[in-house]
Amino acid sequence: MKSITTPQRPIHSGFGPSSTATDVLGGIDLSGKLALVTGGYSGIGMETTRALTAAGAHVVVPARRPEAAEAALADLAGTEIDELDLADLESVARFAERFLASGRGLDIAVLGAGVMASPETRVGPGWEAQFAVNHLGHFALVNRLWPALRPGARVVGVSSTGHHLSGIRWEDVHFTRGYDKWLAYAQAKTAVALTAVHLDRLAGTTGVRAFAVHPGAILTPLQRHLESREMVEAGWVDENGAVVATHFKTPEQGAATQVWAATSPALADRGGVFCQDCDIAAMTDRIDMDAGGVMAHAVDPDEAARLWALSAELTGVTWPGADPAR
Repeated sequence: MKSITTPQRPIHSGFGPSSTATDVLGGIDLSGKLALVTGGYSGIGMETTRALTAAGAHVVVPARRPEAAEAALADLAGTEIDELDLADLESVARFAERFLASGRGLDIAVLGAGVMASPETRVGPGWEAQFAVNHLGHFALVNRLWPALRPGARVVGVSSTGHHLSGIRWEDVHFTRGYDKWLAYAQAKTAVALTAVHLDRLAGTTGVRAFAVHPGAILTPLQRHLESREMVEAGWVDENGAVVATHFKTPEQGAATQVWAATSPALADRGGVFCQDCDIAAMTDRIDMDAGGVMAHAVDPDEAARLWALSAELTGVTWPGADPAR
């Protein structure tokens, strides 16, 4: 199937790091559109849900803790909650089966749920948890939901400039020979970016486009595994927990790039790229997570195809016709 390659360079979208999700949706009507937002009841995920519903979309929010999601979204119309644990592939399969049985088509999928810098944790058959939750669970989910993706649908994986710190550790993806929480996070976020590259390639002329995004640095519940001392030493917050880092965004600003990638008309004929600050990111070979940019190892098509094949092998899931070697 023919694929379209989008250059990894900014297109000068007219938006920037201070833009909010509401800003990028100005003039866009999502009435009649169905979106799915994993992690859509907390942090930037909740702001994404809020912005999409305000523009007219109906949003499905899968949640590991449905009761917490119900409470968080109780006053937000246009949402529905279902149960999904990304660390459990059987849970992923059950959610997908319920969704497909509804007969509905999906226009937007924002894959934002995840963990960051967690203590060493094993899930499933001994998989490293950050790789399993941030990448493999979402990989299985997208593949199982493929029949529901309408022509022109957008799939947005939430990555991070944390990917600067590591490519895929092919010799030990599950950190069986020594665990480092930040390298594990970095690998998982590289995996998110590479999945967008290959999914966009496989989707070809179906009109489905895939993107990866760096939302920016934002203080949200994602930092729950970090000690306050770590964040003070990093210069993120002061001793009282107040944000002092000048490059940090608000949750509304942090949600903007994923909402932009999910809806912008400027991306209608583009895909497979890494985005930040509501634009396509520039390439970089400098490890500087504050400066941003995307490293070559996170958008390499050969690495992306190799990861897709490994992920299909590990999860046992790939959509019909998705030949990893294509």
